[in-house]
Order: sequence, then structure tokens, then C-alpha cells
Amino acid sequence: MGRVKTALIKRNTLKLFSLYKDKFTNDFNDNKKVVDEVVEVQSKKLRNVIAGYVTRLKKQETTED
Repeated sequence: MGRVKTALIKRNTLKLFSLYKDKFTNDFNDNKKVVDEVVEVQSKKLRNVIAGYVTRLKKQETTED
């Protein structure tokens, strides 16, 4: 089992994912760069958690198709 994401992370990530869906990929490192460009994140850890969740959502999306 993985870690539990807070409501703040989920809410912000889903908003970013819906707005910039075409910019995100299945690669975590690319998503970190996109999150840095799109949002001013307070800490590196927060950026990484958001990028990781976006990567997970993108992978789920591609497997559903």
C-alpha cells in the first residue's frame, strides 16, 4: 500500500491535470519540470508529490484507453 495523499494535494493536482492535461506525460522527471513551470510550489517535496500523483493519473488514463 502507498502513502495517503491529502485533500490539498488531490484537489490541486486534479485542477492542474484538467487544465494542462496535454503537457503531462508518463515520465516523472518531465512532469516535475512542467509543475515547476505551471505553478509556484513552496517546496521541492510538494512539487515531487504533485508530479508523482500526476504521473500516476496519466498512467491510469493510458491504461484505460
